[in-house]
Order: sequence, then structure tokens, then C-alpha cells
Amino acid sequence: MTPGALWIITMSGICIVIQSSAVHLRNMEHFITAVTHLEDLNPGLSPLALVTSLRKIADQSDSLTHDLVGSSDNRGDIHYETNSFITEQMNINHNLSNFLDEVTHHFITNDHDQRGVVLTPDGTTVALAPLLLGLEYGLRANKASNQPHGFHLLPLAKYLGMSFLQFGNATPPQRLGLDGCWDSVSAPMVFTLSGVPSLATDALVHGGMDGAILGKHLSVVNSSEVNLSTLLRSYYLGTMEELDHDLSTHLRGRYRRENFKKITNVSLLQEKVADALHSHQQKGDLGVESLMEKGIKDFMLRYMECPAIIPRCMWGAAPPLVPLNPLSPPLPFLYIHHTAIPSKPCRSLQMCSKNMRAMQHFHQKGRGWYDIGYSFVVGSDGYIYEGRGWMSVGAHTKGHNTVGYGVAFIGNYTAHLPAQYDMELVHHHLVKCGVSNGFLQENFTILGHRQVVAGTGCPGESLYSEITTWEHYKDTDPFK
Repeated sequence: MTPGALWIITMSGICIVIQSSAVHLRNMEHFITAVTHLEDLNPGLSPLALVTSLRKIADQSDSLTHDLVGSSDNRGDIHYETNSFITEQMNINHNLSNFLDEVTHHFITNDHDQRGVVLTPDGTTVALAPLLLGLEYGLRANKASNQPHGFHLLPLAKYLGMSFLQFGNATPPQRLGLDGCWDSVSAPMVFTLSGVPSLATDALVHGGMDGAILGKHLSVVNSSEVNLSTLLRSYYLGTMEELDHDLSTHLRGRYRRENFKKITNVSLLQEKVADALHSHQQKGDLGVESLMEKGIKDFMLRYMECPAIIPRCMWGAAPPLVPLNPLSPPLPFLYIHHTAIPSKPCRSLQMCSKNMRAMQHFHQKGRGWYDIGYSFVVGSDGYIYEGRGWMSVGAHTKGHNTVGYGVAFIGNYTAHLPAQYDMELVHHHLVKCGVSNGFLQENFTILGHRQVVAGTGCPGESLYSEITTWEHYKDTDPFK
């Protein structure tokens, strides 16, 4: 019997798991399983009462929360509520309560370990505190006669506003981020940030965006039919195979950037950040207004314009055999490839990561290259995978590696195309991100591998035909 099976059987099973090392796994599956048990143990508890209790366990109470969710949150006794009041009002095992406290309570240690975050199956790290706030706001708005304008953005706005204030004048400004790495993707326990973080790390932003998306959804559905664990399971644990071709309609975590765009805009987000700063007596200050405008611009670039990229540590990359030579951006070219082998699209983090490791091993051991050759690789799971990245010379397009980036689609695209969504990640998002961040020249050129290297059919007949319709494509070989 696996530890995961023990979670499903009985409350005593939870106790067994919680006393073992498995309980410390910081993944979304375990959190949702815990929520399911709370629902089973408290069948008369409403979704709002449940998520409010979880939010209090996460110790999320401040003046902004107080203004929106009401006076029941007494800042002076929130710690008492967390440890005593909640367990008295709910049927909850002490060990389960401790687990939820550990997995939801957000803070960053002196060693830059970020707590209160979980790893989702698609490779995204999400902070639970802003997610829970967003869920609660949505359920409360559902019951309100007049929903507060832009209420769904407030949890995210709080973190953005405080980060803009604290780090906006730093040199260089670090208003957003960072990301980090888990000690183990299969058994995550410790998430370590890649440097000195802002107050709006990627995980907090992801949680805030998800809270906004799901909160907005909860505000308009029939609340009597809401099951919290079912909603979370569908949003985070749904597989690509469960989706049909109309991706825009799907409430899934892997599409958070696209779905977030539908419920916000620059002016609305800026207004909500201003509201959050007002709760800290900062609204109206011209210096603050300037920091806020710059911060919102950074946010839109980082999380709306740029695609989500799975870092090397998440797919299990081996280190380069030697230090890689640096590039000198902005570069004038982007070269499109297909991998041919692996020949099938990968539709999950596990499969795409396996393909990435196989390609890197072949490139290093079979080809004698220092690292995986491509700058970036596109999976069919809704994500781009980091290869050598923006700053290192690749080994993708012989004779042209110092003047362009190599982007490969996993699969063989001789007879058919990658999914439309995956292609848009490249020609709508990755290239715009590259230009905006100074990696690609504004007048850059897109070319197929076959146009500059003789003897190859890459990127496949179908994909090559497709890229000839893309903006920035040139049908002539600039090197002849």
C-alpha cells in the first residue's frame, strides 16, 4: 500500500501519513487530498466556511483582508484562532491541522527557502495563501448584493503593491520574482529561491492569479453546487488528454496567463494596487504612483507578454560540461526546428522532462556538445522548456549559433503541425518577450533550420510551411 493510498482510506490513515516523511511533500495533490478529507469530515460545512478556515490557518489577516472579509478577523487574536478556534469549530484532526498550517503558512527563510508553496503537476510552484484569499473573496462576492469592482484582483494586488514599494528603487529594480528550484520534483519538500526575492515571488504571483481566476468564477456560479476540492482538482490536476480543442474555454492552471488576461487590464490592475497601497497609507504619493506604474508595466511583461518557461532544474538538466560562451544580445535571428526524435509530442511535465533529458544526453554524449543544443524547446503541455536560454551560445544551427536563438518543437512535424496553442507560445509570446527584454532585435528575422543549413528537412514540411506565414519570416537566405 502506498502512502498516497493511506490518505484516501480513513482519518487514522491521515495520521499515519502525517507522522511519516510523506506528509512533508509540498505538492498540490496532497493539499487537495487534505481539503477532501476536511469536506468529508465536515459534511455540513459550506465552501465559504471551509475556505475561510483554511485562510485563517494560513494566517492571512491584515488591514486589506479585514476591510474586505469583515470584522471577524481580529488581528490581535488571529494566532489564537488558528490554533484553537478553528479546530473547535471544525472536525479536524490535530495532525491534519498541523499539516495544513505548514503547507499554507507563507514565509521565506534566511536561506531563501520559500514556505507555504506547493508544486503542481504541470511544474508550476503556487503559494497557497493568495489562492485561498481569492477563493474566499469570490465566495463572499457571490453572496453580496453588489460585488465590489475588481474584488478578484485584491489578493494579488496586495503583494504587488508592497513589492513595488520595497524594491522599486533598488539598483537594478527587483520589483517581481524570483523563481526557484525544488529539492526533488517527484518528492518535493524544500523550495529554494534562485536569489534575493522580492515581496512578489513567482509563486505568490501564481497563487494570486489563480485566486483571481477561480474567485471570479466562484462569484458567478451557483454556490450551493460548489465543491472546493473538486474545483481545485479540475483546475490543477486535469490532464491534457481531458481537454478538447477549444483551449480558451478551459479553467486550468496551465492556462492561467491566458485566463487572467480575460479578467483584468492594465488600468484595473493599477487601480487595485492603488487600493492595496491605500490600506498602507501610501496612496496619492507621486513617488509611489511612479513606482506603481513601472511595476505594473514589469508585471504585464513578465506574466502576460512572456510565456511561462520551465527552468532547467525542473526538468532535471545535467550541468553543462564546460562553462558556455556568452551571447551578445540583441540578436537578429530566430531559427525554428523540430526534434524529429523524439517524434511524438509530449503532453505532461513528466514526459517532456524525460524527452529533454534524453536530448541533452544525446547531445552531450552522442554529439560531443557541451549541453543540450537548443536555446528553448516547446512541449505540447502548454509550456516552453529552458535549454541554453537567452544568454548562452547554442549548438542548434551550424555556423549561425552566435547570431540567433534555436527554438525546437518536440515531435516530428513533416506531416502535421504542432497544436496552435504551442505555436502561438513562440510567435506571439516568446518573440515579443525577447524583443521587450532586449534579447532579440526589433526587426529580427525568423528562419527555418533548412534555410541556413544544407541537407536537412528540419523543421519538417508542415511546420516549415506554417512558419512562412508568421510575422518576421523571410523567404530568402540572408547568408547567401
